Amino acid sequence: MLTSYNNPSAALGSDGDKERIRFARKGLFVFFAWLIPLSILGYVLSLKSEIFVLYLMWTPGLASIFTRLMLREGISDISLRVGGRRTLKKLPFILLFPVFIGLIAYGFAWVTGLVQFAAPETYIKAPPVVVFIGLLLAQMVAGTGLGVLSSVGEEIGWRGYMLTRLIDARVPYPILTSGLIWGVWHLPLLIAGNYYSGPYPALSVVLLMISITSFGYIISRLRLTTGSVWPAVFLHASWNAIIQEIFDGFSKGENTLLWTGESGILVAFVLMIVAWRISRRPMELRRL
Repeated sequence: MLTSYNNPSAALGSDGDKERIRFARKGLFVFFAWLIPLSILGYVLSLKSEIFVLYLMWTPGLASIFTRLMLREGISDISLRVGGRRTLKKLPFILLFPVFIGLIAYGFAWVTGLVQFAAPETYIKAPPVVVFIGLLLAQMVAGTGLGVLSSVGEEIGWRGYMLTRLIDARVPYPILTSGLIWGVWHLPLLIAGNYYSGPYPALSVVLLMISITSFGYIISRLRLTTGSVWPAVFLHASWNAIIQEIFDGFSKGENTLLWTGESGILVAFVLMIVAWRISRRPMELRRL
């Protein structure tokens, strides 16, 4: 689906380009027509029970699957191929990126006293730092593996379908746009108080949009430069396992959600800076 994006010099007026743009826009329309009601159902169910969060995370994937079936698009452009060496080379980045963000943002909060570093209740009897390292290593491997079950639902929808259609539809700044849409999709739960709702709701909305848009930019570039959706799936799973389960779990205090978490000032700032730095690098797209 990225033929036109890989060849930006192609004549926009050609019949092939016009058809590609028309088909991509039609796909986006049908995708969102499915995504909105499926997500609304997911929000309602998730507010009743956390068990339905898994369904909510699968709504983008379900919307893309239903769209593909309706439009008879096939699945080849999802890029389910592992990607060989390109993906393997990204594995250290996938596992260490959340650790890097966590140590900078949460580490600064802990050291300065903005947020308290404290081990959660566990069966492990050891100093908090030892517990932290042990659980961190476990989440990097086991947590990431289990997280794939939910993150794959989002990624085959967001980066496996929507992103490529935004590119082919000639939507301006498609990577940034996909991140903004991903951020907006998270807002209902935050506004309802079920997802990183800090002490100042309006500020939490702004900061969450910065965090998720920035992270979405990084995931999208990873998906496009490797030519495979799996690095995006694993990075998404790694982030949830490491940041949400470990760094959030070891952060306590009255202002925890003001400074840390996905709607925290420090996390939003660090992610924005890292995304900006990555955006300055040249991007070589892989044919999907």
